[in-house]
Order: sequence, then structure tokens, then C-alpha cells
Amino acid sequence: MHHPDLGKLILRLTLGILMLFHGVAKMTSGVAGIKGMLAGIGLPEFFAYGVFIGEVIAPLMLIIGYYSRVGAALIVGNMLVAIVLVHMNELFALSGTGGWALELQGFFLFTAVALIFTGPGKYVFKH
Repeated sequence: MHHPDLGKLILRLTLGILMLFHGVAKMTSGVAGIKGMLAGIGLPEFFAYGVFIGEVIAPLMLIIGYYSRVGAALIVGNMLVAIVLVHMNELFALSGTGGWALELQGFFLFTAVALIFTGPGKYVFKH
């Protein structure tokens, strides 16, 4: 059985849906924490609203297959910023169960990178 397009659809949907949950949480609870982190390193607070591009718009692009490589690249950027702002101290750490402390962030980052290279497959929104 060989169905690479179905596999790409599953990757797109998994990454898109799981990342979208993070975006919805920020839409309902706000981005004050991100604003504070950005201000703490001397960056303008309005950059915090960029999280909606990486966690709402980009996931929706993946889910429907509309410019999926662009959506995946936006998620890569989002995850790199999240790792730098929030998780740098965990980059080489293990969790309490022995896994990498950044498993979730790594999943989002590297799945997005894989989708940039593979493309979305044939099950996409036709434009």
C-alpha cells in the first residue's frame, strides 16, 4: 500500500489542528504574556500579535491545503520565536519521563519543515 498524498494530508491536518488549538487559546486568553516577554528583550509589544499568523492563519492554510508550504514556513518561524523567547533553557533538557523537554515544540517545528520539503499532496483547496 503506497499513498503518499494521504500521508501528507494526515501530516497537514495533524499539525494544523494541533497548532490551531494554541492559536484559539491565545485568541480567548490574549497575548499579554508574549507582550511582556518581547518588552523584556527590548522588542515592540505589538509583535506579539504575530502569534496569530503562526498559530491561526498558518494552521488554517495547512488544514485546507492553501499555500501549504507558506503556512508551514510561517509555523517554522513561529516555533523558532517561541523556542527563543520561552524555551531556550530547555533546549538540551530532558523531561521528567526521560523525553526531550521540547518534544511538542520539536514536533511542530520539524513536521512543518517536512511539509515544506514534501509539499501538501494532492488533497488541497484548488485555487
